[in-house]
Amino acid sequence: MHSEIDKGTRFEVTIDFRIDEKAEKVVVEEDLSKVSFKGRRVLLVEDNEMNREIAKDMLEEQGVEVEDAEDGDVAVAKVKDIFDRGEFHYYDFILMDVQMPRMNGYEATKAIRKIMVNGVHIPIIAMTANAFEEDRENAIDAGMDEHLAKPIDVQTMFMKIAKFLM
Repeated sequence: MHSEIDKGTRFEVTIDFRIDEKAEKVVVEEDLSKVSFKGRRVLLVEDNEMNREIAKDMLEEQGVEVEDAEDGDVAVAKVKDIFDRGEFHYYDFILMDVQMPRMNGYEATKAIRKIMVNGVHIPIIAMTANAFEEDRENAIDAGMDEHLAKPIDVQTMFMKIAKFLM
């Protein structure tokens, strides 16, 4: 530490930390124009109305048809309804918030995975403010296919969605 009167103080802090070699590395393509989002259908599950509207606007700007659910139990009911109707490929993907009041995203995902039949697999992408590797692993363990940290980066969101639409 170095200090001078009327000039201020300068000090250095050294912090040792580990780099997680297993952490996901996002590869950003130069151009998402190779993937068409137009006409794709998503079930957006988010309990916070403002977050839901922002995500909905971002998706609709790219031509995605958005249906929403304000909680995990509503999402499960919607997926059950489409499977009961035999519309197994109705949703192209699901964006699932993790923290919700009645049924969290992990529970909803497990319930949705039990509903799916005939080898149908709808990609489910977790949306959560928890961005640690442990949170990503929890999402995968619950049956989710991908993890997206909040606040949502639009480019990252569409890159993660795109890999399921190619």
